Amino acid sequence: MEMHHVRYFLALCETLNFTRAAEQCNVSQPALTRAIKQLEAELGGQLLRRERDRTHLTELGDLMRSHLGAIHSAHLSALNSAAEYRTQDQAPVTLGVMVTINPARLVPFFECLKRRVPNLDLRFAEATGRVLVEEIAAGKLDVAFVGMPAYPEKFRVRPLFRERYAVAFAAGHRFQEANTVPYLDLTGEDYVSRVHCEFRAHFEALGGGARPNTNIRLHTEREDWAQALVAAGMGVSIIPEANAALPGVQCRLIVEPEVSRTISLVDLAGRPYSATTQAVIRAAECFEWGGAL
Repeated sequence: MEMHHVRYFLALCETLNFTRAAEQCNVSQPALTRAIKQLEAELGGQLLRRERDRTHLTELGDLMRSHLGAIHSAHLSALNSAAEYRTQDQAPVTLGVMVTINPARLVPFFECLKRRVPNLDLRFAEATGRVLVEEIAAGKLDVAFVGMPAYPEKFRVRPLFRERYAVAFAAGHRFQEANTVPYLDLTGEDYVSRVHCEFRAHFEALGGGARPNTNIRLHTEREDWAQALVAAGMGVSIIPEANAALPGVQCRLIVEPEVSRTISLVDLAGRPYSATTQAVIRAAECFEWGGAL
């Protein structure tokens, strides 16, 4: 059975007129008539009956109308699905990145990803971990790089690498002579507050405890501003160990307790994804991140 025969028959069912059906199907009337006769021969009976100026369906034609209509709908659905599949390798991926992750930490991964997916259309969204999780749940993001102590149960979390927290300070500071800095030794220090810092959440996830009494002098949402202020001697700040980027910023790991965060690729469990998004997820799972977990 040819699909164009089915299409011609359904057009006849709708118009009950061979001329109009041929025009609707963009074929000549003789071609449409031949196709209907071939379909009738295959099905073993007459589908339409012409009586003077009137054309109507036979009992067999009426029975076949529903069956062939279902076949035609399934055929169109299959074509649409195939077209969507062919274009999936060009589908954009909306990727969230937590604002406190150093971009330099992720760039090698994106270089590798571009080699694996040459037509990659990657759209970044930067926000706090909490906001990224909310946007994934709302369907605004496909996946995100996030480092939080815990996630809602419906989320799928793929740990990638671990970063310890350190205290950042300017050259010549008293911490420069230490190998590590106990957390409570920050007491009395002028402090540059990174507004989006997750250190406290990770500290409390370890059980919390006494916190140093610092003099918070400056607040900023920007990581580069925080380090610029630290480098200028305006205060110290707690940052992930991989984030120290500006000249003049020195770091020592915080101990007693040692606090760290795990950066994970996070998405919503059970959500279907395009082939491109799946490729991003697989690439992240296979990439050599170089950070201890």
